[in-house]
Amino acid sequence: MSAAPEMPPPPPADPMALLRETLDLVDTGARTSEDIFTGPSHWMPLGRVYGGQVMAQAVVAAQRTVADDRRIHSVHGYFLRPGDVAQPITFSVDRIHDGRSFATRRTQAYQGGVPILSMIASFQDDDGGAESQSPMPEGMPDPESLPSAAELLGGIDHPVAQHWSRGRPFDIRHVEGPVYLHDRDRPRSGVEHVWIRAIGPLDGDDAIHRAALAYLSDYAILEPVLRLHGYGWSSRDIKVASLDHAVWWHRPVRVDEWLLMSLEVSSTGGGRGLTLARVHAQDGTHVATIAQEGMVRLPVEG
Repeated sequence: MSAAPEMPPPPPADPMALLRETLDLVDTGARTSEDIFTGPSHWMPLGRVYGGQVMAQAVVAAQRTVADDRRIHSVHGYFLRPGDVAQPITFSVDRIHDGRSFATRRTQAYQGGVPILSMIASFQDDDGGAESQSPMPEGMPDPESLPSAAELLGGIDHPVAQHWSRGRPFDIRHVEGPVYLHDRDRPRSGVEHVWIRAIGPLDGDDAIHRAALAYLSDYAILEPVLRLHGYGWSSRDIKVASLDHAVWWHRPVRVDEWLLMSLEVSSTGGGRGLTLARVHAQDGTHVATIAQEGMVRLPVEG
């Protein structure tokens, strides 16, 4: 007799507690030529570690090896293998360089003795100088006027829908309407605007909020590719995975306040899509920029 299929766990009762636990890495005390930390994985519907989770944890690991007054200002990472949500993750940090104003770290994330993520991070002392920034898009609706994922998907009895509606620590609201479901009649555009905010307060300093921004940065980044070509996350025969990812932090940020992500497709082809995103606080401050190239394999249209 075959065993009954394993039922997925229900969404976590407190997704914010899950986020805090995820970002609270353990310093093992082990030392080679690198600093070693460990962190948990949290459940995802398809059994693969969410890319934003491992990126944020790699940021935290790198931050632990740098003086508090040096802020992370950029990361560049490659997702090498899919992670397993049933296994913890080990992070090794190589202290590549400590200069007078900047510091550089390389973080590798491992499961089963092989790397799943390789990331370079740069830190800088606070410095003055001339400033400019990209303006926030005009005419954006108030985020509270838009439906949440819980309102859109909460009534669908499917583990992915339940996870998106109740299991994530961030509230995501689409200005142009979501691409959760397949809808070939949806207007095709490579531009998308998304309001996003943690569902509860996140205590901690600027460093933890910068790490949490890395966490949320992988949620919607490839959605404009789907929107442009007429697909949604529930479309059949599509394959989407993060390949490489970059984040630039321009100014202090709080993820428990509304942020507007303005996303735009730069290029698609060869089974890949490149998307850029500017992130503004609700008061118009340009706090970050994100870029990702992902594998986006879509059915060939007849």
